[in-house]
Amino acid sequence: SGQKVCYGAFKHSCYKLAYFQDLSRRVGFQEARQACEIDGGALLSLESEAEQQLIENMLQNLTKSGSGISDGDFWIGLWRSGDGLATSSACPDLYQWADGSMSQFRNWYTDEPSCGSEACVVMYHQPTANPGLGGPYLYQWNDDRCNMKH
Repeated sequence: SGQKVCYGAFKHSCYKLAYFQDLSRRVGFQEARQACEIDGGALLSLESEAEQQLIENMLQNLTKSGSGISDGDFWIGLWRSGDGLATSSACPDLYQWADGSMSQFRNWYTDEPSCGSEACVVMYHQPTANPGLGGPYLYQWNDDRCNMKH
């Protein structure tokens, strides 16, 4: 499920947000990636600050729509391939877009990516978090374990 929205001004002209209130329906990174591919698309590659803002606006509209959307991070198509744990200072450079995009745009939260066993990336979406804790994270990126359910 999800709502498809199209715009003409961006390289990726159509976007589809899928949000599941029911925690049991949320999926890991590879499942999300496969679902997008089956639907003829790919997990989101963000190419610019303007596109990041567009997605933030879409999420805000979804939140305001009364659909019952609440906390829940969103997978994006950024991930780090390779075996083992990446702990070197070069780790942030190892992330790539699942669709092969070469965009260097990043919107990491402070001190992210933390690397280690976290190799897949979410856009943080915790609108009910207290401003001092999760509020500043809103819409910024965080690496997470790929088997987490978002």
